[in-house]
Amino acid sequence: MIAIIDYGVGNLRSVEKALEAVGAQARITNDAGAIREAERLVLPGVGAFGECARRLRESGLDKSVLEAAEEGKPLLGLCVGLQLMFDEGHEFGQHEGLGIMRGRVVRFPEGGPRVPQIGWNQIENRTPHPLLEGLADGTYFYFVHSYYIEADDASDVLALTEYGIRYPTVCARGSVCGVQFHPEKSQDAGLRLLANFAKPGKN
Repeated sequence: MIAIIDYGVGNLRSVEKALEAVGAQARITNDAGAIREAERLVLPGVGAFGECARRLRESGLDKSVLEAAEEGKPLLGLCVGLQLMFDEGHEFGQHEGLGIMRGRVVRFPEGGPRVPQIGWNQIENRTPHPLLEGLADGTYFYFVHSYYIEADDASDVLALTEYGIRYPTVCARGSVCGVQFHPEKSQDAGLRLLANFAKPGKN
């Protein structure tokens, strides 16, 4: 069972349908007990970092995420769900993240490409990882975001993307991993990534 954590934000049904399409048993839930019993967790996120962080804490499910990370349970963050894994976000002020990985989330620089980045872009694989199995360097995924991750520890970064600057788009530490793009909107490549995450014995 994969628990998709429902804390009031995120494209939950699309994520559930994509996981079901690759044969995974997935359930949208805000029940801490069900999340604790699940074999794997997905933390989605759509919108501003601060609002997502606030809702996650008010729901009390931040504790479930941190508990899973401490126990070594596979956890996948999607879009803002990945950003929340870092120390802080600077969208409409400064907001505290979960601190599972070191770094911050900042806005794309002025004078670069159009912000937000919306549409298809490539990833540049840096480090082999089960999450990226079968996904070649240069694979396209679908992005929608105005803020990006500045990671303090290069070993947490599995892949980069070029959009005026080169920035982390796939990150992992221990059992925790995440992607800046939307795999549920990324057709075959996104389904392959979700299948990799869902596969028993992976991650």
